[in-house]
Amino acid sequence: MLPDADDLPDLLLDLAVPHEDINEVVALRRTVTADPGVRRLLEECAEDATGGVREVDDPDGLGARAAEAPAALGEYFLVYVFVTALPHVRALHRAREIPDDVSRHTLADLGRGMALHRRRYGRGGLAPRHAHWLTRHFCGRLYQLGRLQYERTGLGDRTARAVTAAGTAVTAGEPCLDLHIPDFHGPLSPAACDRSLDRARKFFARHFPEETHAVAACHSWLLDPQLRQHLPADSNIVRFQERFRPGWEDPESADTTPVGFVFGDPDLPVRDLPRRTSVERMVGDHLRAGGHWYVGHGWFPWEH
Repeated sequence: MLPDADDLPDLLLDLAVPHEDINEVVALRRTVTADPGVRRLLEECAEDATGGVREVDDPDGLGARAAEAPAALGEYFLVYVFVTALPHVRALHRAREIPDDVSRHTLADLGRGMALHRRRYGRGGLAPRHAHWLTRHFCGRLYQLGRLQYERTGLGDRTARAVTAAGTAVTAGEPCLDLHIPDFHGPLSPAACDRSLDRARKFFARHFPEETHAVAACHSWLLDPQLRQHLPADSNIVRFQERFRPGWEDPESADTTPVGFVFGDPDLPVRDLPRRTSVERMVGDHLRAGGHWYVGHGWFPWEH
């Protein structure tokens, strides 16, 4: 059930919902609660979000269902979905004795998603593509620990083969931690990453002792080896790459991925990409010269 209109603002602030969206979310609450069909859709979507382990690899699942919501709600329906899912994930966190600050920082990715939505579209709400991402948080699968996020997942086939070829016998599907790099969180400095990794080793040993993680992996455009040709050796991105051993090479280019992360909109025309910062110049100039960017895949042993 949705909290009442008096309690809703405080919950939205806990989830880092941007201030300019709060009044609108509270005002539209009546549109949700007054219609039995919308309430039923909300409850079903919230169940999908909190049981999201089974849906995490289906990018259209929850987002497609949320698209059935009335147009009068604009793009805010998914916000109500995750607010409705909040008691469930908080109960999961309490059962695992997850510290309050970790719980709060993890679930604040809802607000980060709304900020990204506004940066791209110039309006409030949450895009369906963020539904796919946020199920990880609201089913207890992903945690933010300082600069990095860690997703409890299973080792993929190609990464497992790369790890085994390097001399560590692993099997696909065994527990693995996937690292993610959230936006709006300052520099990706070596010191910040060291603190995050140290914290994560203690966190997962304490709160998920039944899971043995042999390796941590990362799948990101920030691991594209070409970045070394454009950045100084002591740059934060190159230092981050140095933490990882080679995984597998992806032959498919992913040009829109860095465009989306760096400029806020993956569909921006390459010719119009700004050149305000060194990273913007690097990403845009490489594409304008006919080059491509790729998602890199890396791993390192997870020391307990």
